[in-house]
Amino acid sequence: MSLTGPRGQQVRRLAVVAEAFADWTLPRLLQWLSRAAPQVSAVEIGSGGYAPHPHCDRPRLLSDSAARMRWQQELHDRGFSVAALNAWGNPLHPSRQLAQRHDLDLRETIRLAAELEVDRVVALAGCPAAGPDDHTPHFAAGGWLPYLEGIFETQWERSVGPYWSALSDFARTEHPDLLLCIELHPGTVVYNVDTFQRLAGLGANLAANIDPSHFFWQQMDTTAVVRVLHDRIGHVHAKDVTFNEEVLAVNGLLDHRWPGPTSAVPWKFATVGHGHDGVWWSALMRELEGTAAAVAIEHEDPDHPPEVGVPYAAELLNEALNVSAVTPGHGPQARIGELS
Repeated sequence: MSLTGPRGQQVRRLAVVAEAFADWTLPRLLQWLSRAAPQVSAVEIGSGGYAPHPHCDRPRLLSDSAARMRWQQELHDRGFSVAALNAWGNPLHPSRQLAQRHDLDLRETIRLAAELEVDRVVALAGCPAAGPDDHTPHFAAGGWLPYLEGIFETQWERSVGPYWSALSDFARTEHPDLLLCIELHPGTVVYNVDTFQRLAGLGANLAANIDPSHFFWQQMDTTAVVRVLHDRIGHVHAKDVTFNEEVLAVNGLLDHRWPGPTSAVPWKFATVGHGHDGVWWSALMRELEGTAAAVAIEHEDPDHPPEVGVPYAAELLNEALNVSAVTPGHGPQARIGELS
């Protein structure tokens, strides 16, 4: 099976989000991936915002064409490409200083993507304050109490709409072939189908970055999300979730501890295959036909190091990508419990 991206790209690429290896050099990471996860042929590299970016000296790469060439050659010589640059941050933050820094990081990442001929930049939509006197972002996910009423609409009118309309225009001018892939992420103003569709109306180059893990814990149906947003999906993160049923029964999905011990929290991010088996991931790959250019493994499992989780996920996802037809009881099976 092959996936076809929005611009006709044949998609057989598995990628890894390099953030899990922030304490490794890029050459070390590429050498290790070649040996430990040979199914992976691309990387998603942090470029700014909150994202650690030791693998990408953005100012130098922007200003020095020779450095850019050497950086690209390092990837090419080891058989890798760049699936996306990532500048996740909060350009809507009520702190003017932080918002300006994250906005600059995002704009420079767009410019760098143009220089590198990378056609995906991953970002978060951000989260503004509730009012002009606030100093912290306000996630307006519910209006069932009087002091929450109307905040969501005000945020969109004052901050979200004007900012993302302008950034969409900027990206289209700097890099006409770029898709800005906005991750649907609770805690930001874009976290489900309704909020993404509202953002998507601001610019044709605003695409969705699909991460099933964020849907799992919200009790959303990833397949339903993919079917609705199909033509606007530009990138995919592969990450799983497991639930602690005893804690979930008494505390529900919402939890104030971050990070919290896995024995005490209702859910946690998990290695691909440890919450949903290979049959489920194969079915998702079929639903994604004609959408994203790459599926990037994002390792955030607190109970297993990336050196263990990434090869495990790569093997399962590679098989899932290549299964032409999956019926109940067939297809790649998640080997629950084999991680060590």
